[in-house]
Amino acid sequence: MNLSEKPKAVILLSGGLDSITALALARKQGFECHALSFDYGQRHNAELVAARRIAAHYGLIEHRIMQFGLGSIGGSALTDESIDVPEEAAEGIPVTYVPARNTVFLALALGWAEVLEAHDIFVGVNAVDFSGYPDCRPEYIKAFQTMANLATRVGVEGGVIRINAPLIQMSKAEIVRMGTELAVDYSMTVSCYAADSEGRGCRSCDACRLRSEGFQSAGIHDPTRYR
Repeated sequence: MNLSEKPKAVILLSGGLDSITALALARKQGFECHALSFDYGQRHNAELVAARRIAAHYGLIEHRIMQFGLGSIGGSALTDESIDVPEEAAEGIPVTYVPARNTVFLALALGWAEVLEAHDIFVGVNAVDFSGYPDCRPEYIKAFQTMANLATRVGVEGGVIRINAPLIQMSKAEIVRMGTELAVDYSMTVSCYAADSEGRGCRSCDACRLRSEGFQSAGIHDPTRYR
């Protein structure tokens, strides 16, 4: 690689608060960012509209939206309209958990990273202020990175694939503060599990609650639009 070239990274860009912060961090660290979003059968596309808006705002080298149907297996309130999005926090793993979602997302990001000759993947998962999803834990990220280096050409030829989860041990308030320092415009993002066609939040789902509490705890104005 020419020393003047930036290292490449694939950024998983959902269009939400965490993913835009991970993107801003990757850019600060000097990466040439290639964003990857997914149309996986979620109940609304407001987050994909937000992802496109974010990618255009940052002038990314490339932003791809891959389409596949996790809705065909169901099992989640985010992909199955017969399951209501809960309006109150519940114990255990909630029905908004999408089976195998992050594993599928990271696997596809890994494939694209190999094609791009990128050694870094950034994902905005969080294990502090989150909904209890098993694929947002540090143990999971560590295990996936081990697998990635066993399963790829770059890994077996002596290179390294890094799964970067820089927000994983941060509270939502800490994420908001850091993003604000990085000049992130959170008004561009959509986090709600039941956002309307204009991207306005419902105020009551887990994602809205955690987002709102994060801004409040950080002492920073919440630019979220609610219906």
